[in-house]
Amino acid sequence: MVSNKETYKKLCETEGDRIPLFLQYWWMDAVCYGKQWDVALAYSKDGSVIGALPYLIGSKFGLRYIVQPQLTQYNGPWYRYAEGLSVRKQLQFQYDVDEQLIACLKELKLAFFSQNFSPQVTNWLPYHWAEYKQTTRYSYRYDDISVPESLLGQMSPKNRRYKIETVMPSLDVENIGSAELVATQNEFLRRQGKGNILSQEFLKRVCDTAVMRGNGVVIAVCDKERGKRMGAAFAVYDSQCAYALVTAYDKAGDAAAVNTCLFWALITTLSGRTKSFDFEGSMDRGVENYFRSFGARPIAYHHIWKIDNPLLRPILEKRGI
Repeated sequence: MVSNKETYKKLCETEGDRIPLFLQYWWMDAVCYGKQWDVALAYSKDGSVIGALPYLIGSKFGLRYIVQPQLTQYNGPWYRYAEGLSVRKQLQFQYDVDEQLIACLKELKLAFFSQNFSPQVTNWLPYHWAEYKQTTRYSYRYDDISVPESLLGQMSPKNRRYKIETVMPSLDVENIGSAELVATQNEFLRRQGKGNILSQEFLKRVCDTAVMRGNGVVIAVCDKERGKRMGAAFAVYDSQCAYALVTAYDKAGDAAAVNTCLFWALITTLSGRTKSFDFEGSMDRGVENYFRSFGARPIAYHHIWKIDNPLLRPILEKRGI
């Protein structure tokens, strides 16, 4: 019997970039390595797959749950829409798919469910009807990075644009390996007095997989005069969008300028490979202010969650699940 994952792997190979990057089979396989992941599938009457919802599933104290994998900004459902559908028929199609996906989730008998849906999923009504809860979250995105120089006029002139125009000429941009990214990140965290959130093995595996597939870049910016590495960054991309996942930089001197130049180096490197650039936003006020100063557009997405275990409800709701 063919498993859901095997069916989904073939579907991803057939559909290509029509399935967003964070929902791709190869991505889930990389970020869920050593853990359990699966996918809920929806079918048409003729037996073809018309929708999917990949998920990382965990278990603790006998309680099963679904949460976001590390380094994964979005999961949620994907719909295999036919071309030329009217709005009415498109909504009916979505609702039919969601009904099947929600039924699959119900069969798992979860203690709780928590996923960020892709910004492309703007209608979460079927999940509301199934008693899921929703919180709106935001990222920041450039819609078009084909001409990076045109973005300078959108930036805060005293902060982002000034730092790029004055600091970037003193830096070289080079491609580096995952081991060098890990070393730079370790030093960055050490200077901040923080431990590693991501294991070195995990970060290397995801970086190497993405780069090998042509879906990732790992770069560094170095001081031209001293030859010193000032920072490193990792981003993934498909034909539609790039996502900045990791940045690490030297805290000495003008750290804000180095971090700004790292983002600029990513944008210029990825221009021509993809359409848009996602800064991987945060609900933190300071981070929001930083990304807003680039002139990037806030983009809303749905955080969908449900707690079926009554003992966990007060704990998880207090933590904002």
